[in-house]
Amino acid sequence: MKPEIHPAYYEQATVVCSCGNSFTTGAAKEELRIEICSACHPFFTGEQRIVDTEGRVERLRRRFSLNDDD
Repeated sequence: MKPEIHPAYYEQATVVCSCGNSFTTGAAKEELRIEICSACHPFFTGEQRIVDTEGRVERLRRRFSLNDDD
């Protein structure tokens, strides 16, 4: 292998989630900021929620008359 072509490896890199959870792991950066982790991901928490981007879910419901009012 060629010397000095690999990035620095941090054994105690901090991972910070937008939910406030943080943990340490090994990574090529000292700090990683993520949007979703195992503490807040619906698969691991068991709760079901729809992540609505720009009102798309509501627009789909209106389009196909899938409102709860019907």
